[in-house]
Amino acid sequence: MPTDTHAEAPEAHKAALTSVARRIAPGREHDFIAWTDAGIALARTYPGFLGGGWVRSVDEPDVYFVIYRFASDDELAGWQRSRVRKHWLERCAGLAVETATHRLSGIEGWFGPQSDGAGVTASPVVAVPPRWKQAVAIWLGFFPLSLLINFLVLPHLPLPSDGWGLVARTLIATLINTPLMVFLVLPWVTARIKPWLERR
Repeated sequence: MPTDTHAEAPEAHKAALTSVARRIAPGREHDFIAWTDAGIALARTYPGFLGGGWVRSVDEPDVYFVIYRFASDDELAGWQRSRVRKHWLERCAGLAVETATHRLSGIEGWFGPQSDGAGVTASPVVAVPPRWKQAVAIWLGFFPLSLLINFLVLPHLPLPSDGWGLVARTLIATLINTPLMVFLVLPWVTARIKPWLERR
């Protein structure tokens, strides 16, 4: 399955992940895939594009989900409003019919396509993993990272041992933990346990 992405940069805002479901006309599968790949190539030229790809429905073979991820809602909207995208959509006449559009936000967005470090994404997951698997994936990253910060960083901070010192230590730990988890640790963990996350 063709996928494409730019390496992700640590952004201060939440990434925007969109999935568009399209039902393909009989006998037009190869044309649809070529059209979809062309659209992803066009989206790649727009600011904030992080990756894209397509997956086929397990239950309905004639339905495909086209996935796009941008660094922010504004940058996704810029692509969606663009004249280039409008002309590209016009070329879909007779190929497929759009049936639904879904936005994934919050924790679900972390389980979308991830870069393998070489500028290529892993295959997008067919469905968002159940919440308990998401929780396990987060814990697998959060526990060792928290342990390292508590061992290597916090003991060396010249802070008082009273309640304000505890607040300051917790603040510093979360300020370090959060960006490392979102942009480094969690993508790395989910890429390593991807088969388990996708298993039904």
